Amino acid sequence: MNTNNLVLFSPSGNIQKKSKEAKTDLANTWNLEDIYPSDNAWVKAKTEFNSKSHDILKFKDKLGQSAALLFECLDLNSEFSKQLDRLHSYASMKFDQDTGEAKYLSFSEEMEHLAIDYQASVSFIEPEILAIDEKTIFSFLQQDSRLKVYEFFLQDLLRKKKHTLSENEEKILAQAEMMATGPYTIFSVFSNAELPYPKLKLSSGETVLLNKSGYSQYRAVADRKDRKRVFDAFFGKLATFQSTFGTQLYANIKKDIFYYRSRGYKSSIERALFRNNIPKEVYYSLIDNVNSHLSTFHRYLNLKKRMLNVETLHYYDTYAPVVKGLDLNYSIEEAKELVIDSLAPLGKKYVKIARQGMYNRWIDVYPTTGKRSGAYSNGSVYDVHPFILMNFNGLFEDVSTLAHELGHAMHSYFSNKMQHYPTAGYAIFVAEVASTFNETLLINNQLSLLKDDETRLSLLMNYLDRFKGTVFRQTQFAEYELQIHNIAERGKALTGETLTKVYTDLVKKYYGSDEGVCSIDDRYTVEWAFVPHFYYNFYVYQYATSFAASTFLVEKLLRGEKQIIEQYLKFLSSGGSDYPINLLKNVGVDMTSEEPFATTIKVMERTMDEIERILE
Repeated sequence: MNTNNLVLFSPSGNIQKKSKEAKTDLANTWNLEDIYPSDNAWVKAKTEFNSKSHDILKFKDKLGQSAALLFECLDLNSEFSKQLDRLHSYASMKFDQDTGEAKYLSFSEEMEHLAIDYQASVSFIEPEILAIDEKTIFSFLQQDSRLKVYEFFLQDLLRKKKHTLSENEEKILAQAEMMATGPYTIFSVFSNAELPYPKLKLSSGETVLLNKSGYSQYRAVADRKDRKRVFDAFFGKLATFQSTFGTQLYANIKKDIFYYRSRGYKSSIERALFRNNIPKEVYYSLIDNVNSHLSTFHRYLNLKKRMLNVETLHYYDTYAPVVKGLDLNYSIEEAKELVIDSLAPLGKKYVKIARQGMYNRWIDVYPTTGKRSGAYSNGSVYDVHPFILMNFNGLFEDVSTLAHELGHAMHSYFSNKMQHYPTAGYAIFVAEVASTFNETLLINNQLSLLKDDETRLSLLMNYLDRFKGTVFRQTQFAEYELQIHNIAERGKALTGETLTKVYTDLVKKYYGSDEGVCSIDDRYTVEWAFVPHFYYNFYVYQYATSFAASTFLVEKLLRGEKQIIEQYLKFLSSGGSDYPINLLKNVGVDMTSEEPFATTIKVMERTMDEIERILE
């Protein structure tokens, strides 16, 4: 079954500021009318769904009677799930356009209730299938060819048998989702719409609002004193609410503990990885590999220190531009064409569809008051097309984010076109391959075109910043997530103070604080409260593994292995028709080996070598 809600989040929220252009430039907003022509049409569709969805109950206690009844039940469930995805996407994207609009908050909350109610209705399906003898299930597959589309689902369900509960227990767990979504919803509303973020007057005389996206922008200002003041003000405000953020995150972790214990797993991490059959060794090996290569990360930090010409590199320096006076700024039209040009190695078909998405209102481009910060791609509207949320402000980082999210959108486009709905949804583990693949193509294309040293230095450092942000920072997050879950699972309480202490120790280790690589002010280690990904249940490690996989694939492409193009497009079209590890093996990437990570480190070292040659 397609159980993935295909909303893929960017690894770091991109910048957001008020934009007058956003209010009038209709061409650069979503056309949500492609989903429903109006709010009234959405309400009507929701009402119809609510009245019909309980029809699924007519199959209760009948699934073992014949192959035909099993197919009809699974197919009706697929249809209802598809409608639910469509309803949910419209409501959530309307809310994300203005998180302060009560009407769309209500829409979004109504959909949560509707989804929970529907999950309770279909809670009989999996336990009832698992009560059927395995031989009978396989004989059904032989008897009715229509069941072929559900074969992978049925085989995977049998794998999960020991963690599937009785019908009544499954219904209780489905109803519990109504409470389980609370911590993240509170975090989202509080941190995006209601937290009283500080205002700061910069040395230029400009007064800026340091909300999450404002911080993401102004932490990179050229003036060093301003950077420090931005960090002091932003994290000082977060620290004021440390206990509140701690209570929210601890509540979310307790939710994870409830679910892993209810289903008979040994830990939260085991439950998270088991869903997509990811070996635990992949997670632990990532952390071990990154920790054993912190010297490479420290080389990057020392290079940044050298280029900034500072005696001591501070944490507030890590986002600073290193090429003074170089202003790489792009209009959205320039950004679109840069991204499209960089995708040429993937062939005319890929480029044509990408252009269609760029210019047919798949994207909500500009930041506006109340709009959700960051960026994501939503590919869960199966019969329409993907949608992309951006907060574009013209920096190269924004161009790269556009390439990233378009990679997700293209993955969804190909999967939805080539797969039936039950196997169209793909796992996050493979999703980030498509996005980071596009980012790498973009940077390589730009480096092939731009020859002056200053511009190349800027782009090469931007590329290194991707390694920092996607490999090292996300693995740091993954290790933090593992540590705080382990603490809670041992019965220890997590307070805001405890969460900050764990984060402090970890960030100082990664940034080489004791070795004098980067000075970390304890005032800034409340940073964990800024990261929404900690609410996504062991999500972030997949940024790092996917970046390693895509780097490995791009290296093969650059070596002239032409078969990679065909294999890669087939990979994008495979959806969730197999386990993520197997899908990557089909395109030549073995994530159970160290080869992808070793290749990634080599590319990072090679990039630093080139920077040092230019500096010499």
